Amino acid sequence: MFYVFGIHGPMYQGGPDRLSQIAAVRGVQRPSGLRASSSGIESQEAQARNPDLLHHLTAHAQGAVSAYLGTEQGPKEERKRLYLVRDVMTRGAVTVTPELTVEQAWQVLASKKIAQAPVLDAQQRVVGLLLRADMAPLALLPEPGALRDAIALAKRPVTEAMLSPVPAVAEDTDLRRVAHVLLDTGLPGLPVTDDLGHLSGFISRTDILRAVASDPPLDLWG
Repeated sequence: MFYVFGIHGPMYQGGPDRLSQIAAVRGVQRPSGLRASSSGIESQEAQARNPDLLHHLTAHAQGAVSAYLGTEQGPKEERKRLYLVRDVMTRGAVTVTPELTVEQAWQVLASKKIAQAPVLDAQQRVVGLLLRADMAPLALLPEPGALRDAIALAKRPVTEAMLSPVPAVAEDTDLRRVAHVLLDTGLPGLPVTDDLGHLSGFISRTDILRAVASDPPLDLWG
């Protein structure tokens, strides 16, 4: 189940198909995927398979290569099948309030080393999503007068920088549906809530990748 919440409360409840029609969620520009040439990652992999060349790698690289080559042998135990948001979500997510300034919110996110945080109102309901990338636009910095404009941006309330309305997802939602929504919107993650918007956690691309990389690994197709 997916939801959409704005500053005036719930706006949508249902499947992912109509999310883009309900929520004014703009696509987030994503970086292009790495394309390894024969002189890049592919050649490094070939070298790693040659024991005579392994001594040229650093100890850290050797560990990474060994872990990669070890995956070819497959998991050493039965795969644990994780299907739902609750299986991989982060509970106790860091949040901010609409009354904070952008500067104050930036300090919260920076101190926790996170790139986004749900915005909660006085009733502890989700009303938006604050992305660190939206708080200090890089395009602003090279321009004349950038310092003055940056100070003005920093003094804005969170409500002027947050993404709202924002999609959210229930704990019992299929992970594949969440993956589709993240790909469609370009968002780094979604708040996990009940149907009233009360937050129970956050699911990010990092959470899904961590589950995929864990042992036993995530199995979405079992």
